[in-house]
Amino acid sequence: MAASTPVRILDQRTPEDRDRPFLPGAGKRWLLPFYDAFTRVAGVRALHERAVGLAGIEPGQTVVDVGCGTGNLSFAVLAAQPSARVTGLDPDRDALRRAARKARRRNVPLTLVQGYADRIPAEDAALDHVVSSLALHHVDDDGRTAFARDALRALRPGGRVTIVDFGGPASTAEQAGHPTHRHGHSALQALRHLTRLMRSRVAHNPVVARNHGNGIVTLLTDAGFGDAREVAHTDHRFGRVTFVQATRP
Repeated sequence: MAASTPVRILDQRTPEDRDRPFLPGAGKRWLLPFYDAFTRVAGVRALHERAVGLAGIEPGQTVVDVGCGTGNLSFAVLAAQPSARVTGLDPDRDALRRAARKARRRNVPLTLVQGYADRIPAEDAALDHVVSSLALHHVDDDGRTAFARDALRALRPGGRVTIVDFGGPASTAEQAGHPTHRHGHSALQALRHLTRLMRSRVAHNPVVARNHGNGIVTLLTDAGFGDAREVAHTDHRFGRVTFVQATRP
């Protein structure tokens, strides 16, 4: 029998991190079982595939996926470059367990680290790529600044960061949403609730507002990256999604 592909979850939190709050990818912990179904319905996979194409990851390169959640961007990287060495980073242990189960089913190697965006699991100048999708808007001001600086530290000269996140104003239709009805946690009700959460987050969250205009570009430039720029954008059902890249000088 062939040996199973290695998948592991590491905990890099400090004692001070144990009670550190974070916003789950689904917004609410009880929504996690429905998160992957929601992302499929919402067309998030296309965003991941586009991000991987823009990143230009080459065979054997080292990649850290910041805010990996249940691992979907990591899997998109591995689908495009099976020999890439991918590490997913997220504070949500339950989401990481789901990512690990999915990796084992797919028989792909994946290292998962429980930790925060401001401490990327890599030595100085060790990474070829840092990627992140729809995670930066979960992070507060101090965490965003620390993430950008730590990404610069962890990337080798010429290494690249590629960020996909909401950026720019949502349309009126996207902000409108639907009335809230809470009658238990059925799958359909959960998906509707996730849709409302995402619309509200894009339209009203002050952290998302920091992405508007050149917010992410400015964040990376201020951290010391060269040629930070928006390389693409798309009008998603929940709002404008921007693809931003920068290179470590």
